[in-house]
Formats: sequence, C-alpha cells, structure tokens
Amino acid sequence: MVLKVKKSAEKKFRKGYPLIQEEDLFDFPKTRQWVEFCDHTGAYLATGYLGSQNKGVGWLISWSKEVIDESFFTNRFQIAKARRKSYYHDKTTTAFRIFNGEGDGLGGVTVDLYGEYALFSWYNETLYSHREMLLAAFIKAYPEILGIYEKVRFPASNVPESQHVQGQEAPEPLFIKENGIHYAVYLNEGLMTGIFLDQKEVRGRLATGLAQGKRVLNMFSYTGAFSVAAAMGGAVATTSVDLAKRSLAKTQEQFAANGIDPESQKVHVMDVFSYFAYAKKKGLLFDVIVLDPPSFARNKKQVFSVHKNYGELIKDSLPILAPGGMIIASTNAANLSRERFKKNIETAFKESGAKFTLLEEHHLPEDFGLSAAFPEGDYLKVYFYQVD
Repeated sequence: MVLKVKKSAEKKFRKGYPLIQEEDLFDFPKTRQWVEFCDHTGAYLATGYLGSQNKGVGWLISWSKEVIDESFFTNRFQIAKARRKSYYHDKTTTAFRIFNGEGDGLGGVTVDLYGEYALFSWYNETLYSHREMLLAAFIKAYPEILGIYEKVRFPASNVPESQHVQGQEAPEPLFIKENGIHYAVYLNEGLMTGIFLDQKEVRGRLATGLAQGKRVLNMFSYTGAFSVAAAMGGAVATTSVDLAKRSLAKTQEQFAANGIDPESQKVHVMDVFSYFAYAKKKGLLFDVIVLDPPSFARNKKQVFSVHKNYGELIKDSLPILAPGGMIIASTNAANLSRERFKKNIETAFKESGAKFTLLEEHHLPEDFGLSAAFPEGDYLKVYFYQVD
C-alpha cells in the first residue's frame, strides 16, 4: 500500500521523525499492511504502519525500500543487543531495557530483560498482529532467553493485558538485581511488574551514598524501590507512602529480599496529601523527599495531575523538609516538557519563599536508547534540589 502525506509532514519525515499523526495524512485506512509513504510528487519517503495506539496513529520504521520481514526485525534486535553490551557484562544489574521502540528503530514495542526472561510491551494493534514474526526474529537474536511474557498497552478488549507467551514460566516472585540490590518482580501480574526500570540511575544515587545518614520520605512509593535503595545506601530511616493497599506487603517484601527487617522501616497506606498534613502536625522532618507521582491520579477527595498540581507537592513538602534538605522531583509525563516541569517546581519554591539550588538533572538511562529525531522520547525528567 502506498499513501501520500501532506506537505506539512514531508520535512519532518525526511529528517527521520518516526511518529505518524492523523493530521499528517490525507487518508487513514484501516490496514495491517506495511505502508510506503510518499511526498506530494509521489517520491518515496519512508515505510511504516498504521494502527490503534495511545499517541499518534502509527510509526515509520524504515527510510529505504527494504523488505519488512523476519530478517528485518532480527537485524533490529541484534543491533539493539550490541548497543547494550556493557549492561550484559554488569553482574550487579540483571534487569534493563533491551529494546526501546522508536529509539531502536521500531516504534510500537519495547522489550525489557528480567534476569533470563523477556517482557514485551505492545503499544500498537497492527504491530501486535505481526507478533509471531517479531517473536521468531527476537528468539534468533536472543536464543539464551528462557521465557517470554507480554503486556498489551494499546486499547484492546479481545486480548489479555498480560500473559506468558512462550518458553519457561518465571518463578513468582522473580528476584532480579539492580546496582547490587535485590528486587522482587512479577512478570504476569497486571501491566506493572513491581519496579520501573527507567529509574535505575536515580535509585543508584540513593544506593551509593546520597542517602547516607539521611531520613528519607518516599511519596507515591508503589513497591518502595526508592526506599529500599536508600536503606541499602545507609539511610538511617525510610518512610514510604502510597494509597494502594498492596503497597504495604509489596514494600515489606522488597526490604526482606535484602535482609532488612521490614518492621524497621515505616510504610503508610494513605493519601500523600493527608500524609503531608499528618507529618506536619507531628513535627516530622526528613532530609530527602522523593516525589515521583503518576501523571494522573484520582481518589475520593481530589484529582491529581502532574501538569496542574506538582507545585502543590513541592509546597507541601517544604514544612517537613529539614534545613538544607533535598527534594528529588520526578515525572514520566511525556506530554510535559522538561522546561515546563522545571519551571513548575521552581515557581513553587519561589512562591514559598524557599532558597534552592539545582544539584543534578537526570534523563532516561542509556539502555532506554533514544532517537535524535524524536526528542520527546526522552520522557523521564528528574531534578535534585537542595533547599534552604
């Protein structure tokens, strides 16, 4: 199939921009074929595919008239594997991203390694329809993989959101290592596994001295991975707060996996804004506060949006932050620019009369390979601020 694109899209496609938007096209046919896109003169631009996904309507995957077959995908997987050679030689970390969608030349799918098991995340219905070919190509590039799981992250009602696909099934929990620390993960328990691999470098900073002798508060703590890293890095106390009831048992499991008595660390199952009020009333102080909320959340009392409400988190943190303490401000909201996020944080500091110094800035780690033509792929934004 050949489709002509609008003139407004020609320039960005020629430069290698991979994401296709509906407004780039004159027609948006429902097809699972590979599509050749051409300019207004009929000249070839790139090859890609269209299909249901959460952002855009498809991806460009080749800028030459090559055949899109199993060998094409095997080659992409092999190149991605070679790029991550250093990770395979690092015995202290056994879980990382081995294929990062458009960053590795194939938007619509990512693959994470958990020990000896691979986890595919599918973001596009059309690419998912070719999964048997992609899985066969993957096995050729990674014959050492013991088993494969998948998560379906595009809107779908006829396929499971999570399932074991082939090979051996992983134990539950499966214990992986990151920066020498053990974490319990579950590869077939909903869309999440128990750890967000894109935060490995931030956890690494906590594990290697940043939290030494500090009292650490971890808000929106999920399974407490930041807290565990801090405790292993010498924190004198950690407090984890998350509204989800599962967070208590999950966080205690992570501490126990590292020989830390779970009862020695505090875990609160409650709304974070309620905890701010509680901590302020009790006169609690923390030396490090980690703020890594979901992009959007809702409870019985309020709706939280990173775009609108992150500044409130900063302002509520300041009364319980010890003098000279640190706030680690983080978001994975892809539709919030780095500049806007930083401005929201610093505006909240200024409005509160706080003096602050930006100490560190973190992006996605290197295993989350990026495309220079697609800067918005670098969605992770983390800032370390010292506050007086």
